[in-house]
Amino acid sequence: MGINLSNFLSSKSKNKRMTEFQDLNHIDGVSVSCVSANLYKNQRDDLVMFYFRDGANYASIYTQSKIISENIKWNLKQKSKKIFSLIVNTRNANCFTGKQGYKSLEKIAEEAAQELTKKQKQDEDQPQKIKSKEIIFGCTGTIGEVFPEEKIKNKISDLVKNIKYTQNKYIWIKAALGIMTTDTQPKLAMEECSIGNSDIKIFGIAKGSGMIQPNMATTLGYIFTDANIPNKILSKLLKKNITTTFNAISCDSDTSTNDMVSIFSTGKIKHVKINNINDEKIKKFDEALNKVLLNLAKRIVADGEGASKFITINVKKCKTDAEARKIAFSIANSPLVKTAIAGEDPNWGRIIMAIGKAGAIINLDKLSIKFGNFIIVQNGKLNANYDENYISDYMKNDHIDIEIDISVGSKNFTAYTMDLTKKYIEINSDYRS
Repeated sequence: MGINLSNFLSSKSKNKRMTEFQDLNHIDGVSVSCVSANLYKNQRDDLVMFYFRDGANYASIYTQSKIISENIKWNLKQKSKKIFSLIVNTRNANCFTGKQGYKSLEKIAEEAAQELTKKQKQDEDQPQKIKSKEIIFGCTGTIGEVFPEEKIKNKISDLVKNIKYTQNKYIWIKAALGIMTTDTQPKLAMEECSIGNSDIKIFGIAKGSGMIQPNMATTLGYIFTDANIPNKILSKLLKKNITTTFNAISCDSDTSTNDMVSIFSTGKIKHVKINNINDEKIKKFDEALNKVLLNLAKRIVADGEGASKFITINVKKCKTDAEARKIAFSIANSPLVKTAIAGEDPNWGRIIMAIGKAGAIINLDKLSIKFGNFIIVQNGKLNANYDENYISDYMKNDHIDIEIDISVGSKNFTAYTMDLTKKYIEINSDYRS
C-alpha cells in the first residue's frame, strides 16, 4: 500500500497534481528531510525528520484512547521548553510493542541527538548540544508488530545529511507523502496573517484516511509557524481550535491509539510580545490557525478510505453545544445514512432515525431538515412541496450538505464526514495483505 512521489505525480486517479496544492515555500527555522527506511515492501519515503536548528516552542494534543502508542508515552514524558526535532515513521504504529517499542525510541532519540549535535557543530556559529529529550516522535501504521528499531536507527545519519535548510513546495509535498499510510493524497495547507505589523506564516501537513473519529482527532497533524509564541499560549490556541476542526470530523467512528496534532513555533519573526490568548494582537493568528486546521481536517475526510462523497452536517439551534455535537455525529457515524448517501438515495428517514437515537432534546413540531437548498422536513412534517426527483439529482453531487434545525436553543455544531462504500471494505480487508 506504499505510495511514492513518482507514482503520485503520474497517477490518473483522483489524486491531485502538484500544481493544485497551495504554495508552501520557505519558513524560517524549519528544515525537512525524508528517506526510505525500507519499512514497506516497495521502496518509498517512510521516515521524515523536521529539524528546528534553533529549537522551537511547541504544544501537542494527543489521543484520548485508553490504549496509546509508545511514541505518545515518550512524547508525554518530555518536558523540554523547546523541541529540536520531530521524527515521523509510517508502516508501524509502535503500539502494543511494550518495552521493546519504548526502548527503541530511546535509542533512536539518542542517535538522532548525536547526529544533530554534529550538524550543529558543522553549521552553527554557536552550536548547541541537542539532547534526546528534545526530540519527539510520530508513528503510524499497523498495531502490534515489532517496532523496526534497526531499520530506522540506521537511517538517522542519512536523514541528517539530507536536511534542507531552504524549503519549497516540492519538499513540503515530499514530506506530506512520506507520512502517509492508506491515504491517496498528501494533505497540506497554509495561511499568512499578521501579528502587530509583522507578517506571519502558518504551514501544516497531515495524514489520515481511516480510523477517523474525534477524540482529539484520529490522524497525525503538524503545524509550523515562524511566529514567536510561548508554549502555554500555543497549547491554549491548539485546544481551542481543535474543537471545530480535527474534532469535527469522522470517517468511520474509530479512534486511533496514535493520534497527535502538534504546533511548532520557531520564533524567527520578531513581532510584538504576546502575553495571553485574549490579546487582541493575536486574533488574526488565531483565525488563520483555525483555517489551516480546518483545511487539513476537511482534506482528511475528502480522502477517507473509499470515499465518493464529502458530507457536511450542520446542526442548528440546540439546547447545548454537547447536544448539537451529539446529533451531528449520530448522523455522521450512521452506517445507514452513509450507505444511503453512497447509493445517492435521498432516504431522509435515516436522518430522522439518527436524530432520534442521539437522545438530545428536540422540538418535533419545529424540526426542519434540508439537503442542500431543498427543504425536506419543515415544522416537523414532510414539506408539502417535496419532490424526490429534485433531491435524487442533488444526491449525485460530490459534496452533500445536510442541515438540521432543532429549534430549542442557540447552539450549533458542524461535523464533516464521508459516505461508506464497497471500496472502504476492500481497503480495510486488504490492509495487511
